[in-house]
Amino acid sequence: MASARSPAARATRVGRITRGTTGTNRLRRVDRWIARHPALRRAEDALVVDLGFGASGVTAFELQARLARSRPDVEVLGLEIDPARVARAEEQLTAVRAGETPFAPGAAVSFALGGFEVPLPGGRRAAVVRAFNVLRQYDEPEVAAAWTAMSSALAPGGLLVEGTCDELGRIATWVAIGDDGMPRTLTISLRLAGLTHPSIAAERLPKALIHRNVPGERVHALLRALDAKWDRAAGVSPFGPVERWRTAVGAVEASGWPVLERSRWRLGELTLPWDAVAPR
Repeated sequence: MASARSPAARATRVGRITRGTTGTNRLRRVDRWIARHPALRRAEDALVVDLGFGASGVTAFELQARLARSRPDVEVLGLEIDPARVARAEEQLTAVRAGETPFAPGAAVSFALGGFEVPLPGGRRAAVVRAFNVLRQYDEPEVAAAWTAMSSALAPGGLLVEGTCDELGRIATWVAIGDDGMPRTLTISLRLAGLTHPSIAAERLPKALIHRNVPGERVHALLRALDAKWDRAAGVSPFGPVERWRTAVGAVEASGWPVLERSRWRLGELTLPWDAVAPR
């Protein structure tokens, strides 16, 4: 059998090397969302893939640490299509094992070469595949095929979480995709302190939606509605940005948008069924 770094193995990788920007604590919003999701909490095998972790393996270590609070048996596999990035992550793993970092030396984290085909050892299936800031540099027509490829590695009931965030992790959006490759929900997650308008999320929409923020598209209508309700909720600003967000999202819901996950509004999140925002 070809080794992970052999030419034969490289030929099977699906995707291309992109910019690979990585930042400490950048993916905290999506990580805490995954930590509470039934796809992880109820999984028989708590294997989670950090697909396209980028120039540093730090996002995989952070993911494992956050998810272990709800699933102590979680394992995280970081996959990258660039061999140099995998080598760098393995050097970081050596430092973690030696106790030279803030991460637990025994953290169940490993790294390997892989792309959208999501190679997993021993025929295992992933409970969750997180692919963040990966498709941003692809073209919109390529998204569906990438979703299909990545979701094929999921266990029954598993979840692909594909999205984008800004450099500091203060603006994030993601699509939850089922094991059949079909999108389920869209989530917008914002840092509420200092927020001017919720439509700032437009610049960080997932690739499937980022070019759809134009009149006539559902996601455009959503962001306009959010901005309008946010402005009207200015009267509750003295009670803090969280209360203003709750008021705004509640008004969006009252106007007919099928808002989900009410318990997470306090975190600056808004989740809707995919059908409510899908491209026309």
